[in-house]
Amino acid sequence: MSDLPASKFPHTPPRQSWTFSQAVNAEIRRAAETGIYDIRGAGAKRRLPHFDDLLFLGASISRYPLEGYREKCETKVVLGGRFAKHPITLDIPITIAGMSFGSLSGPAKEGLGRGASLAGTSTTTGDGGMTEEERGHSTKLVYQYLPSRYGMNPDDLRRADAIELVVGQGAKPGGGGMLLGQKISDRVAAMRSLPKGIDQRSACRHPDWTGPDDMEIKILEIREITDWEKPIYVKIGGARPYYDTALAVKAGADVVVLDGMQGGTAATQEVFIENVGQPILACIPQAVKALQDLGMHRTVQLIVSGGIRTGADVAKALALGADAVSIGTAALVAMGDNDPALEAEYNKLGTTAGAYDDWHEGQDPAGITTQDPELAARFDPINAGRRLRNYLKVLTLEAQTIARACGKSHVHNLEPEDLVALTVEAAAMAGVPLAGTNWIPGKTGF
Repeated sequence: MSDLPASKFPHTPPRQSWTFSQAVNAEIRRAAETGIYDIRGAGAKRRLPHFDDLLFLGASISRYPLEGYREKCETKVVLGGRFAKHPITLDIPITIAGMSFGSLSGPAKEGLGRGASLAGTSTTTGDGGMTEEERGHSTKLVYQYLPSRYGMNPDDLRRADAIELVVGQGAKPGGGGMLLGQKISDRVAAMRSLPKGIDQRSACRHPDWTGPDDMEIKILEIREITDWEKPIYVKIGGARPYYDTALAVKAGADVVVLDGMQGGTAATQEVFIENVGQPILACIPQAVKALQDLGMHRTVQLIVSGGIRTGADVAKALALGADAVSIGTAALVAMGDNDPALEAEYNKLGTTAGAYDDWHEGQDPAGITTQDPELAARFDPINAGRRLRNYLKVLTLEAQTIARACGKSHVHNLEPEDLVALTVEAAAMAGVPLAGTNWIPGKTGF
């Protein structure tokens, strides 16, 4: 055998390790070189069970579909009617998630307000306080009350249409956010009572409570400040959604906002984004069950977020029991973030359109996630508002199309029975049958 030509036994092509992939090895080398953990924005990039793993059954003989051009499919949703004197009525079941001024530019906040108002829905302040750009162009504005309390004041609580008490975020449940010094401009520093140009890390928990009993006191305090007019939301990350939802309801929430790990963030540790929390698909049924067990489903509304991209995603979230959804990353993309037209500029930053997530560095060529006056000036909030309105319109039309196909005259009439799953994991998480079977893993036999 040793005398045979080597060409008779060609070498096996080199194989990359799945465990130690090029990306993993690059991160090891980066960590070894710098001695610091990696920070980025956006949400989890790993493949997770998601809405793509669910399908609608649609109507045939056993179900009767609705005609798209002759029969209505309603989309209105009322949020906060449990205790608030003035609940919020939205034309569509899609809201804009909290994204702070500081993380986003002033014109970007204006664009969000314009687009949401044109579509008949609400936007949300995020950390760092209320800007006149957003308040002035939002017909319905939700004011976030975060652990940092940056920019928080009673006057702005009263100016808001609802208050969202933030306990957790999907990208970092149990953790706080970051805002690097290069984005803390004079205005951001003044609004947050921070020194200009100094890195800021938001608190991971509220300073004046240690549990749900204290949270109930805080909710009552906010209701007194706002004369019981404003709906109170409680936002939780996708960690323990059954118990967190139940405790939020018992503390007096009008609305629970549930954020899965596909939800974005302005900036936090990469290890946090990819390894803490649960996919939104796993969280919705647990939150809905908590509401049902308390007899509060539809009385306390459930808004879900974390990777909502299409009208099909909206419809699937509603079918699983949500009252509305919230979008963040998708709204930024609709307004021009990660646009391939800016590819050359993304390349100069060492990245590419569609992968740019260094929002914390403040160099966004789209003028959205920056405090640089020259970059922010590139952004046209009027055009961005129109683009966002168009996107929200399409999401709504798509959700209506699916609902009509399932025979529903309101998108809220969609139900788990309308769904099947393509994978065992999605079936188990969503609590719907695996396609072609009656099997719900963990609940039913074959």
